[in-house]
Amino acid sequence: MKKRSRFYPVLQVDTGNVPAVGQAGGVLLTETVAAAGLDSALSAALTPWRKPLAIHDPGKVVLDLALTLALGGDCLADIALLRAEPRVYGPVASDPTVSRTIGALAADAPAALKAINTARATVRATVWGLAGQHAPDHAADAAAPLVIDIDATLVTSHSEKEQAAPTFKRGFGHHPLCSFVDHGAEGSGEPLAVLLRAGNAGSNTAADHITIARSALAQLPGHRPGTRPGRKILIRTDGAGASHAFLDWCHGQRLSYSIGFGLPANTADLLADLPAEVWTPAYDANDEVREGAWVAELTGLLDLDGWPPGMRAIARKERPHPGAQLRITDADGMRVTAFATNSTRGQLPDLELRHRRRARAEDRIRCAKDTGLTNLPLHDFAQNQIWCALVALACELVAWMQMLALTDTAARRWEPKRLRTRLFTVPATLARTGRRRLLHLAEHHPWGAVVHDAVVRLRALIAGALIAGPVAAPG
Repeated sequence: MKKRSRFYPVLQVDTGNVPAVGQAGGVLLTETVAAAGLDSALSAALTPWRKPLAIHDPGKVVLDLALTLALGGDCLADIALLRAEPRVYGPVASDPTVSRTIGALAADAPAALKAINTARATVRATVWGLAGQHAPDHAADAAAPLVIDIDATLVTSHSEKEQAAPTFKRGFGHHPLCSFVDHGAEGSGEPLAVLLRAGNAGSNTAADHITIARSALAQLPGHRPGTRPGRKILIRTDGAGASHAFLDWCHGQRLSYSIGFGLPANTADLLADLPAEVWTPAYDANDEVREGAWVAELTGLLDLDGWPPGMRAIARKERPHPGAQLRITDADGMRVTAFATNSTRGQLPDLELRHRRRARAEDRIRCAKDTGLTNLPLHDFAQNQIWCALVALACELVAWMQMLALTDTAARRWEPKRLRTRLFTVPATLARTGRRRLLHLAEHHPWGAVVHDAVVRLRALIAGALIAGPVAAPG
């Protein structure tokens, strides 16, 4: 019998006390925490929940859970990933302590969420200040506003959980509403607020859109309650946000907006009145003219009584994809969609392309679901509200790390799965020399140098000067 050869080497496998470190790339996140001052901010904010004789700071427990989610965990017990590496992540609470901490925060969820969000807003101002010209609000004005995307998603529940209910897609679970800051074409994005709702919550509920928008604005650096943000902030949503109450609120806040807008049933007749020369070629994602797509303004053709003053309706028509089913508002074999905006600066194709980039919110939701939002692991609604805050914290930690440490690299736009595969799991060993602990990243790893350079950059932000030499483990 011919012996079969193997593709891979035969290795003898055992366990032992070795200086190897798992998830060594997580040092990027711990250094981001230090650079941003998130540890001290959360510790101070959650002081009311720390018991007099407690060993573990609630702020550290919350941060450890956020790090766990950023590294790929999806339940409280996955914090064992950090507990196994105390030389990198410090002392980590036991599972019972973690559960009690979440329970204590959930017992007064409004106050706990307010405390966490206050810390996040404070730290966000620090991070954006450190980012300088790479911050999303750099040079923001009415012509180039800071974009806040609002979108909802469905989170399936596979067991009976508080306020889980049938969804409009015939599933069962919850229907959270999320808001994100768009970092633009060169970056990714970061969450501002997550509003957990029952599964049967309405898609176009104006009260919920106003609530999430208020929460998002409260997270922006320099925002003061009671003041109107102005046109340098753009609210961007799909058609679910096209309600009179929400648009009236945006108008009252003097916000810019770009919101999907439903067309009337007689759209085909209205479009027949438009001269062909009114239609302007639309742009593709690369700002180039896209064949088979055009944009035009319909403001004068529609009855906009009752809508906010200054609102414009802009339509896009294009040849549908092969096999796509036309709708009643489509005309002459063309797919017709529209959005409402109060922006007066910019050409129609530019405004339409800006609105279409709202699809980035779906990318941010996908990243959030890769970072703990795929399912809500706890039973009580208040506990899952805390979980959503942890998801937001984990997502923005990753976004802040990319903004501060990975600028001008391809990794600036990598999503969580790729970051975990390439950076967070870089192999390393720990060594001691004098009073220092050194984290030796594997030289042969394809992205080991990227991790090293990113840590050096974060340390430079902390120390105010370039730091040379081996990367020392935190603590």
